[in-house]
Amino acid sequence: MSKSIPHVEIRWFAFATIAIIGAGLDLWTKQTVFDWRGIPGSSQPWWVINGYVGIETAVNLGALFGMGAGFGSVFATLSILAAIAILVWLSRFRAIESWWLLVALGCVMGGIGGNLYDRLGLWYQPNFPPEWKSGVRDWILLRYQQYTWPNFNIADSLLVCGAIMLAIHSFMTPASQDLTQPIESKQ
Repeated sequence: MSKSIPHVEIRWFAFATIAIIGAGLDLWTKQTVFDWRGIPGSSQPWWVINGYVGIETAVNLGALFGMGAGFGSVFATLSILAAIAILVWLSRFRAIESWWLLVALGCVMGGIGGNLYDRLGLWYQPNFPPEWKSGVRDWILLRYQQYTWPNFNIADSLLVCGAIMLAIHSFMTPASQDLTQPIESKQ
């Protein structure tokens, strides 16, 4: 018989709150920036820090750095599978017991939610180019001299922060605190 996790409802609430606020902030900023700056190519970048940090609308037809353009349905499917895996990891494999993992996975889930909305074409309008239907809206622009980082969004930032937290956790957690075994097999 497994031990009861203290305040498990609070932990699930915290996870859901992080994921929902993250996805909501991502979707709100995408809509706001695209309404303000227009579709990609319709306006010049608006610089927050001239020449370094700006706002410029873009549509990423692929995944990381635009790789895999044209495979939007594959990325949407992988996102759904990743979301299911996160819920399984939290519940069956006890990641919910770790606040660090809970926050990391909440960030990842928020990023998945924000970008999945776009991948499913829920933002798409009939007057847009057809290739944008499964594209992800990006708007954060970073540049240093002639080097420009590919535009990104809040969801991408959440995914990266969550992934960094997971990497840190994997290097800093002793093997004795293994949270990879299902609850039923632990005594």
